[in-house]
Amino acid sequence: MTRLIGNIIDWSSLDAAGRRAALARPARRSEAQVTDGVRAIFDDVQAGGGAAVTDWSLKLDGAAPRRIAITDQVVADARASLPPAATRALKIAAENVRIFHQATRPDGSQWIETRPGVRSRIVWRPIGSAGLYVPGGTAPLFSSLLMLAIPAQVAGVARRVAVTPPSKDGRPHPAMIVAAAEAGLDALWLIGGAQAIAALTFGATFEDGEIEPVAKLFGPGNAWVAEAKKQASALPGGPAVDMPAGPSELLVIADRDADAVVAAADLLSQAEHDPDAQVVLVSESKGLIDAVLDELELQLETLPRADIARAALSEGRVIRVKSVAEACEVSNLYAPEHLALQVLDAEKHVERITAAGAVFVGPYAAETLGDYAAGPSHVLPTDGGARTLGGITTASFMTSMSVQSVSAAGAAGLAPVAAQLARMEGLEAHARAADLRSGQ
Repeated sequence: MTRLIGNIIDWSSLDAAGRRAALARPARRSEAQVTDGVRAIFDDVQAGGGAAVTDWSLKLDGAAPRRIAITDQVVADARASLPPAATRALKIAAENVRIFHQATRPDGSQWIETRPGVRSRIVWRPIGSAGLYVPGGTAPLFSSLLMLAIPAQVAGVARRVAVTPPSKDGRPHPAMIVAAAEAGLDALWLIGGAQAIAALTFGATFEDGEIEPVAKLFGPGNAWVAEAKKQASALPGGPAVDMPAGPSELLVIADRDADAVVAAADLLSQAEHDPDAQVVLVSESKGLIDAVLDELELQLETLPRADIARAALSEGRVIRVKSVAEACEVSNLYAPEHLALQVLDAEKHVERITAAGAVFVGPYAAETLGDYAAGPSHVLPTDGGARTLGGITTASFMTSMSVQSVSAAGAAGLAPVAAQLARMEGLEAHARAADLRSGQ
């Protein structure tokens, strides 16, 4: 049987360069073709606005941009076209996402007195506007709409602009409409790809409405969307971005006692996302590795998106290590978007993990549960971003600022200290401003 992921990599036999190569992301993610293509779209949209967005949408998606108002009738029609179990599942997922993000919304600190009469605290405020990119195309990811729009709503963002690619028939999937309603959105724009990010960046006017530029861009996407967000944030005065959130990633650490059927199923659950997705299996057990590779073949036989999964598996990795502890070290170097710990006493190994977007602990914590309904957002950093960034939370849609209050007595005590330090730095105006507060 031809193995889908090729040779097993022996981690201990690799030098530093070999280890970097073993953990490299697919080259397709950074091809010059993508970079140049996105730049061309941005140049056109910056110059031509909505007309340019329309041209690119027709060329790439076969449909012009549309604004779908989330009215009571539109929502009722969408609900009626879905099985009751589907609408019930969407409602439960939305409730769980809302519960988690309401519970974790930052609410600032109490006043902290560092010196008598010198008090400071941290307060949080929502950003003014957010552009929410929801992947679609081959699979309408209405779950991503919930995972973005609900945390933004809980944070208090006044203007949320959601965009998603049109389906093949040019209409939104009814589940996308229901998800938008559950998230409290008033509209959904059918625009995809880099042209959607350009519209959110520069603004665009269409026959049925206007998209104003947003303050910050959010959401996962393919290599084109990820590159578009990168270029948008590099523009003078351009929007901020949440994180590098490109094609999906999953690293599974599985020991000799893990269930090969479950491990293979989890790897395929991410491989079917996108040909550029990457899955990595790390284990100390050759027997487990062989069993998982065999299971991948068996499960692929009945997978509807098998062709996509096979393409992703061609960029997959299988790495054999000496121990679970070493597997955790490998994972930290890779910094996966998703990490599954399918090992004995999995909870204790969480302490070893320093870089991952989300960690799924034990055999029952399927990454799929987190994708849809557990509560935390599934919008997570990819391409190693987890080394320094976390996933979407309500804080992602907010800014913090310090507030300082000083009494006359506090100023008298602290101003001489500040003035002394200012003069040591050669900043006399700073020192004089402090002197005025101390009565000198």
